[in-house]
Amino acid sequence: MAMVVMPHRESSSGSINRHLDAGKYVRYTAEQVEALERVYAECPKPSSMRRQQLIRECPILCNIEPKQIKVWCREKQRKEASRLQTVNRKLTAMNKLLMEENERLQKQVSQLVYENAYMRQQLQNASAATTDASCESVVTTPQHSLRDANNPAGLLSIAEETLAEFLSKATGTAVDWVQIPGMKPGPDSVGIVAISHNCSGVAARACGLVSLEPTKIAEILKDRPSWFRDCRSLEVFTMFPAGNGGTIELIYMQMYAPTTLAPARDFWTLRYTTSLEDGSLVVCERSLSGSGTGPNASAATQFVRAEMLPSGYLIRPCEGGGSIIHIVDHLDLEAWSVPEVLRPLYQSSKVIAQKMTISALNHIRQVAQETSGEVVYGLGRQPAVLRTFSQRLSRGFNDAVNGFNDDGWSLMNCDGAEDVIMAVNTTKNVGTSNAPTNILPLPGGVLCVKASMLLQNVPPALLVRFLREHRSEWADYNIDAYSAASVKSGAYSFPGLRSTRFSGSQIIMPLGHTVEHEELLEVIRLEGHALTQEEAILSRDIHLLQICSGVDENAVGACSELVFAPIDEMFPDDAPLLPSGFRIIPLDSKRDTPTSHRTLDLASSLEVGPGTNRVAGDTSQSTSSTRSVLTIAFQFPFEFHLREDVATMARQYVRSVLSSVQRVAMAIAPSGLGPHLGPKLSPSSPEALTLAHWICRSYRQVDIFYHIGAELLRSDCEGGESILKLLWHHQDAILCCSLKSLPVFSFANQAGLDMLETTLVALQDITLDKIFDESGKKSLCADFAKIMEQGFAYLPGGICVSTMGRHISYEQAVAWKVLAEEDTVHCLAFTFINWSFV
Repeated sequence: MAMVVMPHRESSSGSINRHLDAGKYVRYTAEQVEALERVYAECPKPSSMRRQQLIRECPILCNIEPKQIKVWCREKQRKEASRLQTVNRKLTAMNKLLMEENERLQKQVSQLVYENAYMRQQLQNASAATTDASCESVVTTPQHSLRDANNPAGLLSIAEETLAEFLSKATGTAVDWVQIPGMKPGPDSVGIVAISHNCSGVAARACGLVSLEPTKIAEILKDRPSWFRDCRSLEVFTMFPAGNGGTIELIYMQMYAPTTLAPARDFWTLRYTTSLEDGSLVVCERSLSGSGTGPNASAATQFVRAEMLPSGYLIRPCEGGGSIIHIVDHLDLEAWSVPEVLRPLYQSSKVIAQKMTISALNHIRQVAQETSGEVVYGLGRQPAVLRTFSQRLSRGFNDAVNGFNDDGWSLMNCDGAEDVIMAVNTTKNVGTSNAPTNILPLPGGVLCVKASMLLQNVPPALLVRFLREHRSEWADYNIDAYSAASVKSGAYSFPGLRSTRFSGSQIIMPLGHTVEHEELLEVIRLEGHALTQEEAILSRDIHLLQICSGVDENAVGACSELVFAPIDEMFPDDAPLLPSGFRIIPLDSKRDTPTSHRTLDLASSLEVGPGTNRVAGDTSQSTSSTRSVLTIAFQFPFEFHLREDVATMARQYVRSVLSSVQRVAMAIAPSGLGPHLGPKLSPSSPEALTLAHWICRSYRQVDIFYHIGAELLRSDCEGGESILKLLWHHQDAILCCSLKSLPVFSFANQAGLDMLETTLVALQDITLDKIFDESGKKSLCADFAKIMEQGFAYLPGGICVSTMGRHISYEQAVAWKVLAEEDTVHCLAFTFINWSFV
C-alpha cells in the first residue's frame, strides 16, 4: 500500500516565497501571508487606492509595495482558478460515473421486476414443462465450456468469453451488487465500492476516478505483487499477441495464507489485455482448467488450488486527463479446505473488497498523487522508498507465518506442547533481495516461533492499539536488544547479553501513512541506559521500523496488524529486516456498533451493581459476541552453535508474549472478565474497596476541604461499594503511588487513566518522576516534607506529561498521605483539578 510522507510544518517565524514577476521572488513571513489571505478574502482584486490603504492600516504589510499585493492576489486567483478547474473535472467525471451506475441499477431493477412478474405467471401455470422451458429462456448462466487450452485459437476463444463475462459484471447486471457499508462516493473519496449479494464465490467491485493515463494504470495493476499484500508471487509463463493489438498471458500466482491455521492458495489463470472501440483499456482474467503449476511442482503441495472467475479492470480515459476505472474481483477460495471457524474469511465478499479491490484503487490513487507532485517529500526519503519498506515488512511477516519449504523453512521438533510452532531456516539471509551485494550473511540461520489462537469478544483495533502504545506490557527489551545487535552487526551475544536497563517507555517517530491513513509507518526508539560507567558513552537505544494498521474501529479494513523489525539508527534504503508481530482478523461478517470512544484501560468495565459490566463510555447495547483469530510470529537470528539455546529462549519468550496478550485481551473484552486478572481490577474485591475507603478517609482527616475549598466526595455518601464507584467516576484525576525510593503508580480512577493515556496494568510500570516536568519535580520535592508532616500539600497549576508524550495542563493539584489501619502510611495520593491536553 502506498505511503504518504509526513510533511514538515512551517513555523510562525518561518518564511514563504511568493512570485513577484518574471525572474523575481519576494519572501513573505507566515504572518504576512495570513494578512494577505484576509485581504484576498475581503477583495480578490483590490484597487490601487485600496492597496495603499491596506498598507497603512496593517503594520505587518508596511514593508510591502502596493504592486506586490496586486501580484500576490493575481497569483492567488490563478491558483484558485486552477484548483477549481481540477475539482470541476473531478465532479464532472464523478457525475458521469454516478449516472452510469444509476443507469445500471435501473436496468437491474427492470430485470428484477420482469423476473418477478414472470415467476408469478409461472406459479399460476400448472404445466411443469412450460415452466422449465420458460425458465431457461429468461435466466441463463454462462457455462465455461472446456476448450483446448494448448493452442492459441482455443485460448483466444476463452479470452473473448472472459471479456464478455467481465464487462457484464463491471457495467452490467450479471451480479447483484450491494454498496459496502461505510463507503460514500464523492470527488475526494476512494470511489464507489460494492460487494456481491447471492452470488457464487465472493466478489467485489469498485469504481473511481484516477488522474493517470489508462496504459499507466494497467501497467501498475498488472504488477499485482507491488500492491496486493497477500500476493506472494506472480509469474507469466506464456505470452502471445491477440487481435486488436491485445495480448494473452498464462499466469501462475501464489497467495499467502493469513494465519497458520489455513493453507495458502494458488491460481492458474489466463489474462487478456485488449482495447475496446471507445478507447477503453481492458485487463481481464480467469482461471483455466488443468494442473498448471509454478516452477517448483513439489512446493505446490503447500497450496490449495483456488479459482478466479472472470475478473479484471476496465479503464476509460476522461476528457481533460485522467481515467475512470472499474475493478472487479471474483474468486472461489475453496472454503471447504479450512477449519469451519475460519470459513467466514473465505466466504465473505467484504473481506475480498477490503484486502484486494480497495487496496488496488488506493494504490493507484497514491501513485497518481506522487506523480502529480501532491505528496510533500521529507525526511530525506521519497514516498516510494517508504512504501517499499512497508511492503518488505509485510512480506517478511507473511513469509514467517507461512513458512514455505521452497524458502528453506522446515519444522523443528517441539517438546510435545502444541501451543506454538517452531520452524528453522538455515538458508535465510537477513538482507534485501533487491541488493544482493549488501546481504548480511548469517553463520547459522533464523528461527521462527509462531502461533494462532481464537479471541472471543475482543475488538481487534482496540487490542492492536494497546499493543502498539504499551509495548512494555508484553515485550522483553533484552530480547529486542539481542535481535537488534544480531541484525545490525552479526555479533550474536546470546547467552550473556550485556546488562542494560530500559526505561520502559518508547518514543514513536512517524515516517508516513497510506492515502486513507489506514496504515502507519513509524520508527520506534526504546531508550536504554548502560549500567556500567565504561559503557555510558555507548548508545544503548533500540530502534524498530514498524507498520501499524487497522487501529480505527470505524474504518473499513480487513484486519489489524502490528509488524516491526529491528533496524540501525541510520537505516539505509537496503537495511536488512527481520519482521515479527501480530495480526488480528475478525471472523464475523456482522460488526457491532462502533466503539471508537472507548478508553484503553483494563478496568473500564468498573460499573458497580448487577448486570453493569458494560464498558464505560460504550453506548452500544449489543450483547452479541464477536470472534477473531490472532496470529503472532517472531523471528530470531542465531549462530549455529547457539541454535538450541536460542530455540529455548525463543519458545519461552513467545509463550510469555502469548500469555500477556491473552491477559490484555481478557481485560479489554467488554464481557467483564476483569476479576480474572487480579483482585485490584475487580470492582467488588475487598482490596479495591479498602483502598477507596482509605483514600477518602485520609482526605477528610487532614481537612483538605478547609484549606483549599475542594471536597473529594460528599460526606454523606453511602459506605461500601458506592465509595469506590463515586471515586472511579470522579471528574478529577485521582492517582496513588507507592512510597518506595522510585515511586510507581498503583491506582488511578477513570479520569486519571484518561489523563495519563494508560491502563491499570500499564500504570504499575510508570514512575512518579515520568509525569512531571522539571518545575513540577522541584515543587514536589520541596513540598514532600510538608506532605509527610501535615498530611497534605497544595501544588500550583502546571504541566505534566502523558505516557504518549502529550502535555497536560492542570489548574491545581493536591497531594496527601493515604493512611491505612493504625494510621500507617500506605501510599501517596494526588488529585489533578481541571486538567486538559494542551
